[in-house]
Amino acid sequence: MATKPPVGDPVQDAPQVTPPQHAAAGLPAIAHTLKVAQQQMGLARTARTLLKVNQKDGFDCPGCAWPEGDKRHTAEFCENGAKAVAEEATLRRVTPAFFAAHPLADLAARSGYWLGQQGRITEPMYLPPGGDRYEAVSWERAFEIIAQELGALGSPDEALFYTSGRTSNEAAFLFQLFVREFGTNNLPDCSNMCHESSGSALNETIGIGKGSVSLEDLHQADLIIVAGQNPGTNHPRMLTALEQAKSAGAKIISVNPLPEAGMERFKNPQSPLGMLKGTPLNDLFLQIRIGGDQALFRLLNKLVLEADGATDEEFIREHTHGYEEFAAAAKEADWAETLTATGLTRPEIERALAMVLASKRTIVCWAMGLTQHKHSVATIREVVNLLLLRGDIGRPGAGVCPVRGHSNVQGDRTMGIFERPAPAFLDALDKEFGITSPRAHGFDVVRSIEALRDGEAKVLFAMGGNFVGATPDTEVTEAAVRRASLTVHVSTKLNRSHAVTGRRALILPTLGRTDKDLQAAAPGKKGAARFVTVEDSMGMVHASRGNLAPASPHLLSEPAIVARMARAVLGEASTTPWEEFERDYAAIRDRISRVVPGFEDFNTRIARPGGFRLPHAPRDERRFPTKTGKANFTAAPVEYPRVPAGRLLLQTLRSHDQYNTTIYGLDDRYRGITGGRRIVMVNPQDAAELGLADGSYTDLVGEWHDGVERRAPGFRVVHYPTARGCAAAYYPETNVLVPLDSTADTSNTPASKSVVVRFEPA
Repeated sequence: MATKPPVGDPVQDAPQVTPPQHAAAGLPAIAHTLKVAQQQMGLARTARTLLKVNQKDGFDCPGCAWPEGDKRHTAEFCENGAKAVAEEATLRRVTPAFFAAHPLADLAARSGYWLGQQGRITEPMYLPPGGDRYEAVSWERAFEIIAQELGALGSPDEALFYTSGRTSNEAAFLFQLFVREFGTNNLPDCSNMCHESSGSALNETIGIGKGSVSLEDLHQADLIIVAGQNPGTNHPRMLTALEQAKSAGAKIISVNPLPEAGMERFKNPQSPLGMLKGTPLNDLFLQIRIGGDQALFRLLNKLVLEADGATDEEFIREHTHGYEEFAAAAKEADWAETLTATGLTRPEIERALAMVLASKRTIVCWAMGLTQHKHSVATIREVVNLLLLRGDIGRPGAGVCPVRGHSNVQGDRTMGIFERPAPAFLDALDKEFGITSPRAHGFDVVRSIEALRDGEAKVLFAMGGNFVGATPDTEVTEAAVRRASLTVHVSTKLNRSHAVTGRRALILPTLGRTDKDLQAAAPGKKGAARFVTVEDSMGMVHASRGNLAPASPHLLSEPAIVARMARAVLGEASTTPWEEFERDYAAIRDRISRVVPGFEDFNTRIARPGGFRLPHAPRDERRFPTKTGKANFTAAPVEYPRVPAGRLLLQTLRSHDQYNTTIYGLDDRYRGITGGRRIVMVNPQDAAELGLADGSYTDLVGEWHDGVERRAPGFRVVHYPTARGCAAAYYPETNVLVPLDSTADTSNTPASKSVVVRFEPA
């Protein structure tokens, strides 16, 4: 039987700490999955729901974007995916009576964990000007309010339209179409805060901002480098692919400031032997200092250039540009500087080099540990340099693999959710719909916050996500959002963003991935079930069909919300068939097929079980659609963070009971932490030098050139085997320490992995 949500926030004053674990998954993962699912859904609903996750006739997991192979297991989900499904398919409900009992001030005082545990929102809610709590509102009135506020703006560019990665292809395409027909390119999205650096680097170097590998490539690789990533918590199903690669003879190098249980040993819950014994994954663990990755790859490139016969000269000659400038820069790489930047030893780097040279097919995977630094784009370019030197793009078992952390975040970008759209995309959109899209670039996430802060923007509309909880510089961001005239959130559940509002606020409840999406039907008739589509991290597009009755009869799908909003805002002036799009998603897909390259004959191809793979010129043809027409070597100066004496470099990260800003629980099982989230992990030697006793409490104080004090108070010190000079703590609690203008060059991604902090007594 499902349990009721917590009445009060749990006390987190004294988290318990035990030694970190050295294996991931196994029986504990199964037990924890079943416990959480039972609490949220009950036993019968758990079975009915989880057996449809990631199946060809089921729904796409609302968690990460890791792909599925053609052959699916009966249980095609991981522990964290099951938690994501359980939270969405929960039997708990947030009704108008809940909002009547909990004024805005009460919601603002609650933790993200408590808010998320309350359940699914059942009706549209409205916070009127000067009101102290949300009240129920009809859908018609909600769209009238949006139309009033948008119509009162001095310019369409005073509105911001944010997108979270959960949004389907169909909803994302309609959303960007509406926004551009309204007259702006202000389409910030969650990619701006995570893999924007990857897209920036890959577009410049290989001509497409996506990974170039498939699951089959991972299984065929000789060497897989996993850099700045924790698959055991953030992409657990990736461990299965790594295990299969190991069984085929692959070697694995992990590059990370923290040891992570999933990379040490994987106890595959799909196999009895796997659960008992497990498979060691790491062949080499390089415990790098935060931000030292560019220096590491630059030195490896120098050493590859110096090794006889180590470069693919034919590939370099036929398919690349800029080799001479790159090679000259690489030859300047310095051993002493690299050892300082990375904290590694010479034998460790030499062993990594030997593994690179022994490999004929190398894949490099990465995530936020590479993308959230000032020099992230240059770092990823350096990764690409290594692969270009070896000819490891455009052949089986080799390539780039940025691992996306949110289901369909890649698909949303493909559908046009981007503040800097390509002219060719806008031309195709305009031709198809007879509109004139704006050509001026819009605001990304950081610029959106600045625009709200400075009064340049007045309306924030968020299609999913937790804008306030996910963004940097919490105090600045919350103050900026509160300056808005209207904030709107399309949501399934409560989060911090619903408690930090503009003068007026709306919560528009929507269907989730697990919910059946039924066409409207005549009275007494049952509408036909519809499906949406998503794109995974490796460019596969497939259908997603919910199987549960919606949490409330008052919910609308995301495409329906966009279509009705468009009718209310644009009125008769719009000739776009919004009613048809709300009624028939196939009509949306027909239009996508004529606008977005790779989606030709969309409806026919998506009907095939498992969907279809999008074209990728570097992978498929060794054709590189860059400005030079070739893959580009680059030669940026080597950078790494310099930290003053008495300070440490902090990275923000997730716990194991967490998915992005959604907090499932208060434990971080693999790291040995239970019952609380306000902890900071510090190397014991650094702690001794700083006088930080294990179990003591400290305030984290960020240091930035603006002199503003950014403080995260009351963190328990945990002595932990981090890299020297480095510390780690969970977000969103430490987002307050990340300055709004501390961002990556080119991509403008918040530098959440490079925060200089000092420690003061709590």
